Amino acid sequence: MSVFSGKKILLGVSGGIAAYKAAELVRLMVTEGAIVRVVMTEAATQFITPLTLEALSGSKVHRHLFDPLEESAMNHIDLARWADLILIAPASADLLARLRGGHADDLLTTLCLATNAPLWVAPAMNRVMWEHPATKENIDTLRSRGIHLLGPDQGIQACGESGPGRLLEPGLILKALEQAFGAGPWAGLRLLISAGPTREPIDPVRYLSNRSSGKMGYALAEAAQQQGAVVTLISGPTALSPPKVDHFIEVETAKDMLEAVLHHASSADMFIGSAAVADYAPNMAPQKIKKETSTLTLELYKTVDIIGQVSSLDDRPFTVGFAAETENLEAHARLKLKHKALDLIAANHVGDHQGFEVDDNELMVFWEGGQRFLPRAHKTQLAAELLTLILERYHASHST
Repeated sequence: MSVFSGKKILLGVSGGIAAYKAAELVRLMVTEGAIVRVVMTEAATQFITPLTLEALSGSKVHRHLFDPLEESAMNHIDLARWADLILIAPASADLLARLRGGHADDLLTTLCLATNAPLWVAPAMNRVMWEHPATKENIDTLRSRGIHLLGPDQGIQACGESGPGRLLEPGLILKALEQAFGAGPWAGLRLLISAGPTREPIDPVRYLSNRSSGKMGYALAEAAQQQGAVVTLISGPTALSPPKVDHFIEVETAKDMLEAVLHHASSADMFIGSAAVADYAPNMAPQKIKKETSTLTLELYKTVDIIGQVSSLDDRPFTVGFAAETENLEAHARLKLKHKALDLIAANHVGDHQGFEVDDNELMVFWEGGQRFLPRAHKTQLAAELLTLILERYHASHST
C-alpha cells in the first residue's frame, strides 16, 4: 500500500508559468491514493484553468477567502482543519514574501496561518529573483519556522535564462513528500557514510591527525536512519557517542577506512564520504622515537584516495564527497567534483571557528549543471537539508 493512501493533501498553486506542472502533480498524488484538494491564487488562474485541476483531483478548486457557496462561509478554517499536509507548488517569490510576513490577504495565505498541518513549499521563479537577497532572507526565515523546502532545481527557464529557480519535477516532489507520511523518503535505500578523522601513527605513542570532530557525518547518519535508510557508518576516532544506526564500524587509519569502505560499498545505494581522511601518512617506527635532536624529519607517503576508489567502481553507488577549504572554495570543489567523477559535492570553509569542531556550519553544494547554498544552521538541521538535496539528485539521476 502506498504511504499516500487516504492522506488528505491540500495543494496550493500560486502564479507562475510552472503552475502547469500542478496538473501532473495532482495526477501523481491521486494515482498514489491521496485525497487532493486544490487552492489557487488569482494569479495562478492566468496560467492554468481551475477546471483542469478539478477534473484531475475530482474535487472543487477553491479560490475565494469567503465563498458564498460554502455553507458556513468559513472556507479557510474548514480547509485548514481538513488537511494532513499542505503543499504549495509552485510557490512564487511573492507568495514566499507574503508567507514570511504572515499575510492573510487571500485564501491560500490565510489557511497557511490557520493550520497545524505541516507546510511544504516548492519555489519556482526567475533565477535573479531566486538569488535576490530579499528572497534569500524570506527562505531563511521560513526554514527557521519549520517550513519544509523542496528545490528549486536548476536549468533552462521559461524566460530563456538558465540557473536556479525551476520547479522541482513533480515525481521528485512526490518522492520527497514520502518523508511526511511515516515511511521516510530513504525507506529501502542502503546508505554508507564515512565520518571523523583518521590517525596515522608515527610510532607506538604518537600520530598525525586533523581537527575533524565527526559531527557532520554523525548527524547525517542519524537523520538518514530516522528517514528510513539502512545506514552503515564507518567512523574514525571521535569523542562522540555512537549514533543509532544499523551498522557502526570503528577504524583508525586511512588504510583501515579504505578497507572498510570498499568492503561495504558494493552493497550500498549511496556513499557519503564525509570523513576527513589523512592525505599523507608516515612509515611507523617500531619503537617510540626518542627526543635526541632539536629537529625531526618525517618521510610521508600519499594515502589512497578513498572516495576516488569508490567512484571508480564498476557498479558504484551514488557518490557524494565533501571539500573542506581555506580558500577558493568553489574552484577547488568543482575541480574535485570533476576529477573524482562524483555525483555531488558539499563544500565548506574551515578555519576561524568554521567547519571543524563547531556545532553549526554552512555548505555550498555542487553537481554537474547545478549548485545550491545551504545557509548556516546547526549541523543536525543542515544534515536533514543536505539529505533532502542528495535524495533529489539521486532520484533525478535514476529517472533518466
